[in-house]
Amino acid sequence: MNTGTRITTRIRVPVTISSRGALMIKGSTGITKTHYYSHPSPLFLESGENLPSLTLAYETYGKLNREKSNAILVCHALSGDAHVAGFHEGDEKPGWWDAVIGPGKALDTDRYFVICSNVLGGCKGSTGPSSINPDTGTPWGAKFPVITIRDMVSAQKLLIDHLGIGQLYAVVGGSMGGMQVLQWTVDFPDHMKKAVVIAATGYSTPQQIAFNEVGRKAIISDPDWNNGNYYGKELPTHGLALARMVGHITYLSNESMHEKFGRALQGKDRKGFDFSTDFKVESYLHHQGDTFTKRFDANSYLYITKAIDYFDLTKDGSLTTGLAGVKAAFLVISVSSDWLYPPYQSQEVVSALTANEVEVHYSDIRSNYGHDAFLLESGQINYIVGRFLSHTIVGDVMITEVQTIEEGTTIAVTARRMVNLGVNHLPVLSGTGQLVGIVTSWDIAKAVASNFLWLDEIMSRNVVTTTPDEPIETAARKMEEHAISALPVVDGEQHVIGLITVDAISVLVGREHH
Repeated sequence: MNTGTRITTRIRVPVTISSRGALMIKGSTGITKTHYYSHPSPLFLESGENLPSLTLAYETYGKLNREKSNAILVCHALSGDAHVAGFHEGDEKPGWWDAVIGPGKALDTDRYFVICSNVLGGCKGSTGPSSINPDTGTPWGAKFPVITIRDMVSAQKLLIDHLGIGQLYAVVGGSMGGMQVLQWTVDFPDHMKKAVVIAATGYSTPQQIAFNEVGRKAIISDPDWNNGNYYGKELPTHGLALARMVGHITYLSNESMHEKFGRALQGKDRKGFDFSTDFKVESYLHHQGDTFTKRFDANSYLYITKAIDYFDLTKDGSLTTGLAGVKAAFLVISVSSDWLYPPYQSQEVVSALTANEVEVHYSDIRSNYGHDAFLLESGQINYIVGRFLSHTIVGDVMITEVQTIEEGTTIAVTARRMVNLGVNHLPVLSGTGQLVGIVTSWDIAKAVASNFLWLDEIMSRNVVTTTPDEPIETAARKMEEHAISALPVVDGEQHVIGLITVDAISVLVGREHH
């Protein structure tokens, strides 16, 4: 396990000016659009209720490889959405994590297929309280069933299944997104290779619940909330703005507020000695609250913060027990100045994973930005996350459902098997199940031309193999040196446990291996 790493170097990310005059991070994914997945069947919720159907808004970046082994799911925080990178047509502001997603960045879209969906309960295209209740034809409002982080992840799993992805290469998220990542590893332990948890926790603390309750109370106390039935009427903007102001304070640190505002006055030379806005920090919070009401739904704020409050992966009071079944390799990142999800909570996750003998790497980012550092410290995030994701071994991308054939088979039977299975390579096994050779479609073609009858006459016996823990760069070099397009993956007893193809690793190791 690698623990205690502190990254202090700031990495400058180059920027360019787009043709529209917008400031863009170099390596942008460009123009993107939102897609929608509709699931017509009920989703059964943790509360015991169910949604009759659901829609998830999502965006994708990069290309899914043939084996569908390079997909990364990004999970967003409370006020995020599916638009995580690139630009929507006509926009000058990129997605909320554009600095980390794109060619050459940590989530390199030349290598990975990146997916992000708006959470269940959200208000950016996914089913939530502002959606139409099919039973009434009107918005759900406060009649929308209470949801949990587990419900959000269950909905995401439906989307991943719809995309035909059996196993994700990684699940990545910060803040509430990190909670979703942890929930993924618990509920679907076999469905991801790696997990990146940033500025998050294994359970919500009383203080975190308290701040969320103040925000909810601000919304509910607004007369315009009207028991959640405000759609098409006056919106509860005052309550939602106040909730955002309170929440936003928790995202900053004392140091960052001193640096950004100090005690500077806003638009005046002296204190007003009244209840008008005196300080810049006050004006800043008012601005944050007001702009938030233009892009977020008050009911979604209520439901999502309640889901955060309910989040608790401990079992019988133990996080170690709660995380006992996880299988992914973990990267856990905390922020030194984060007092909303302080480093000790990330360290608790690390300790629980270590107790379960799970591979875990830990980094504490040195930053004065507070909780928001996971969005703002793009240089450090790119370096740490990129290094973790790019350290790939054969076991991360190999095909585990390998089709084989026994020695002593006729060429005709072998050819039919290849055609029926749609494969170009078949490892040849002995009667005891050990690898003794490999045959390709090219071998079959030559055998037919030469009138050979038996597989043993044409199969290659000097088989180049690899192992699950071998770096993919080494496997790629073997393929290149021997001019072959696939390698059987074997264990210590020469039993075939997987197959890796050049298509599976070419985008991961660079274009020179195409």
